[in-house]
Amino acid sequence: MKLYAPKYYKNFKCIADKCEHSCCIGWEIDIDERTIKKYKALKCAYGSVILDSISMESAPHFTLAHHDRCPHLNEHGLCNIIINVGEDHLCDICREHPRFYNYTKVAEVGIGMSCAEAARIILCSHNFADIDEIGDIDTDLDDISFDGRILRSDIYEILLDTANTYTIALNKIHRKYSIDVGDDERWLQLLNSLEYLDIDHKKLFMNYSSALRPNGTEKNEYLKRFFAYLVYRHCTEAIDEGDFCLRLAFCLFCERLLSSLICSENAESLTDIATLASIISEEIEYSDENTFTLMY
Repeated sequence: MKLYAPKYYKNFKCIADKCEHSCCIGWEIDIDERTIKKYKALKCAYGSVILDSISMESAPHFTLAHHDRCPHLNEHGLCNIIINVGEDHLCDICREHPRFYNYTKVAEVGIGMSCAEAARIILCSHNFADIDEIGDIDTDLDDISFDGRILRSDIYEILLDTANTYTIALNKIHRKYSIDVGDDERWLQLLNSLEYLDIDHKKLFMNYSSALRPNGTEKNEYLKRFFAYLVYRHCTEAIDEGDFCLRLAFCLFCERLLSSLICSENAESLTDIATLASIISEEIEYSDENTFTLMY
């Protein structure tokens, strides 16, 4: 099966020890059965170190070390598994992050914004609508008649129409798909009800207001690319037009949330805005429960 990705996808590469927010800290990392077998087959000394670091309670996972660090993350911010036994011994989660997959009429892959490097790449990429064939993947596709990519392309066409300002484009999308912005108080209640990895992020999100919009073309371009990413990730796998609109409303809300935070935090630089986008992604997109709360 052919695999497709946004043109910017090929620009992503993990920056490892240069990353200011390592994905090897703060996350419990589950290990797939195939990789467990690989670890058990290792004959080197570090194979025993790996096995000793795994908890078999519930799903197999690495037991986090001090400050919730992966036990294989060394003091230089590098992975000791890669150093000692090779990258091909990473578990699926470590190897794939921050990638995600959409399965519809075709298979598509993208990079998630919880990774600050991925966020920077996405926010710098004007060619978000360009999708390239990048290889093959062994998978079964969903057997549904609805194709969310068609409506996704319609939204991208509105966003890229040079006759529209970004504000006009958003208004057109709201009208075309009958999306109501909703009451700010209700959104704040929902944000208050979420489960947070970092309680400070809850305080940050409570700055949400649909009235907060930044000035300047550059910031609107960042918001446009953030919104386009959300549509690619969340709307593509919709099962029908109603589901697509629910997902689209979620994407529009997340766009307004980032807009609010840019204003409340006086974010000016790409790095600052990418950090805020990563926080939204980490706290909302990477929690199925939080996503469901805001989407449905």
